[in-house]
Amino acid sequence: MTGQTANSRENEHEAAVLRLQDVCVRRFTTDQSILDAVDWTVRPGEHWALLGANGAGKTTLLRLLGALMHPTTGTVEVLGSRLGRVDVRELRARIGHVNSAQRVPQDLTAHAVVLTGHSGTVQPLWRTYDEEVRLRARDLLTELGVKELADRPYGVCSGGQRARILIARALMADPALLLLDEPFNALDLPSREDLVEAMHQLAEGRPQLATVTVTHHLEELFPAVSHALLLREGRVLSRGAVDDVLTGPLLTACFGRDITVTRRDGRWSAYSGRRVSGA
Repeated sequence: MTGQTANSRENEHEAAVLRLQDVCVRRFTTDQSILDAVDWTVRPGEHWALLGANGAGKTTLLRLLGALMHPTTGTVEVLGSRLGRVDVRELRARIGHVNSAQRVPQDLTAHAVVLTGHSGTVQPLWRTYDEEVRLRARDLLTELGVKELADRPYGVCSGGQRARILIARALMADPALLLLDEPFNALDLPSREDLVEAMHQLAEGRPQLATVTVTHHLEELFPAVSHALLLREGRVLSRGAVDDVLTGPLLTACFGRDITVTRRDGRWSAYSGRRVSGA
């Protein structure tokens, strides 16, 4: 029995896409604590929402997951590799990272933008893209529901279309982990709903893909989101299955004001009532 338990723990460890243990990040110049005692495990096929007030540490945490920085103390393992013991350049190539602020030449076509995900460059390296790679880029545009944009300049695409193009770009490396840093930022309602549907279909079509989505709004969560982590002042307030974490009391504690949460047809919403004068 002891051997079976040890084996099961070993398999569980190997299966983790992300594993953070007692992670702390402190600002070098001021010794300010940005993250403190963070423990977190993400497994294949899990889709996490990362929520917290501005300044809670979400951006720093996402940078750790993307192998863009190292913790001050504690251990961070990404795709089975521990930060500090791996060439982070090679590791980053295996992680899909989407940020609406990414630098993208506005005159490139959507197809060309996706192709740059193969070479990990801002500008296309045309000689490195054979016919198979070019077809894969078009297939990803189709998967994200924007195949008709293949020959359209990125600069004239809408915000929602750009978000889906960037996700297709991130998928060119066939990552096991996809990090989405506020992908719904500044989208109007139709564009938001198009992206929600695209993300849900992506999750259903790629059962081993793990995602972490940073957002400020529960309405932006696609139905396949299975887990959530709440950060408050650099510490994990709660983490686990969405039904257990995305509750009124926990979100109230996270954001510091009364919040009511509802869920209907797999979609979440939250609102806060008016503050009472003198309360």
